[in-house]
This record gives sequence, structure tokens and C-alpha cells, in this order.
Amino acid sequence: MAVRIITDSACDIEPLEAKELGLTIIPLKTMFGKEEFLDGVNISHYQFFEKLIESEQIPTTSQATPFEYEEKFKEVKAAGDTAVCITISSKLSGCYQSANIAVDGYEDVVTIVDSNNVCIGQQILTLYACILRDMGKSAKEIAQELEEKKNRIRLIALLDTLEYLKKGGRISAAAAVAGAVLSIKPVIAIENGEVVVLGKARGSKNGNNMLKEMVKKESGIDFEMPHTLAYSGLSDALLKKYMEDSKELYEGKVDVLRISTIGSAIGTHVGPGAIAFAFFAK
Repeated sequence: MAVRIITDSACDIEPLEAKELGLTIIPLKTMFGKEEFLDGVNISHYQFFEKLIESEQIPTTSQATPFEYEEKFKEVKAAGDTAVCITISSKLSGCYQSANIAVDGYEDVVTIVDSNNVCIGQQILTLYACILRDMGKSAKEIAQELEEKKNRIRLIALLDTLEYLKKGGRISAAAAVAGAVLSIKPVIAIENGEVVVLGKARGSKNGNNMLKEMVKKESGIDFEMPHTLAYSGLSDALLKKYMEDSKELYEGKVDVLRISTIGSAIGTHVGPGAIAFAFFAK
């Protein structure tokens, strides 16, 4: 009997790494007009941003359906295995609800965990689940430990532009124009499963400094646990600059920093040029 880890593509773990980790990823859908793409299946993170930058319309995303979850749960039961299913925050998507509808009849083999997070916040919780699985923990034990640890996750991000929040109707056109003129860089975080704005800085240098200070305000980074940096778009230049500016946070504490790319689930709303850091606070 094996323990399987199931999650959705909002975690931004790409297919090749998911295969190496033994993860099952349920892809979320992205629609550019009438064109539908499965995240990580027929559109990569890079291809998504190529289309996003070229498109005049903001794409839309949709949650995984109960049917899609049930298909995976059937496979688990048929193989005589058990599973932990980790979803994007229930306050940001209906995936958690879909999984709970689908688990009817599979409660004996599948345990669902609401990550209370998204993107690389959800990603590091999933990576921790893989570590626990490889330690020989049962599905129930893994789920219990994830529930205990998930509130220690911090995800803080710096956006390069307000344009995509405007396109998605999250802010007014006037605010976006003012932001562009003043080169405003908002710093956001996930708190209690929701997106919150921590502050706004003028210019990339001030934005990097604010992001660094927001990280430092936490009770310390637990480098013994999974942690990830990420960027959105076609270039990692802004992330490299942030890493250079923030050496004091990690130098001498970790040899290699994990770097991920941001995909369509969050990329649709933040646009290119965002950088983010997710970690477990001590």
C-alpha cells in the first residue's frame, strides 16, 4: 500500500518535477477567449506568459471539477493505496469544495487538506508532504502534520505592475494609471487564505527593500523546512536582483535556494515581473 500526494496545478510544480517527486497534479484550466489550456499539460509557464503579454484580453481560469478529483480518487482506491489531497486555498478557489464533493465514498482512503495558500505557499506545503511520505508516515499522519504546520507558511510577493489587476477588475483604471506614472510596486501576502496588501513602494529598489523588510519582520525563516523563491514572466532578472539585495536573509544558512516559476493560476492576476518568497516561519 503506497501513500499518494495529490494537488492542483496552482502549486506551480511543473510536470517533470512532479513526476520525479511522485506527485499527482490535477491541472487547472486557463481560457484565452475560446482557447482552453490545461496548466502544465498543453501550456507551460513560459508559453502562458508569452500569450498573456501578447493578448489584449485578460484570460480566465477555472477550478478543477468534482469529476476530475473523483477520477484520481478512484485510481487510489483501485490500487489499494491511500492519499493526501492538498488544494489551493478554499477562499481563493472552489477546488477544495470540488475535492470534498468527490471524496464521498472515498473517505477511507483519501484525506483532504486545504493549504490555506496558493502558488509557492501551496508548493512548499506539498513538498513537505512528500518529505513526510518518504519518511514512511501514513496519509492520516501526513494530513495531521500539514494541518499543524500550514499556518507557519508565509508567502510574500512584490508585483511589478498594477495593469493585470486592472484588467481583471481588481482595481480601477485610474489607480492603475496612477500606479504606472508613480512606478508603484505593491507588496502582497497570503494571510488566512486570502490576498492582502502589505504596502506599496515607489520603484523597484524600494520595492525590493520593502519585500526584504516584510520577510525580516517574521519570526525567522526555518531553513530546515521547504522554502521557495519564484518569479513570473519571461525573465528572472528581477528575482536575481532581489536575491542580490537580500543576501543577509539566507547567506550562510542554506547552500542553494530553490527557484520556481509562477504559472497561470496566479500569473493571470499578477502579470509578469512579480517576485515572491515562501517559507515556514520558525
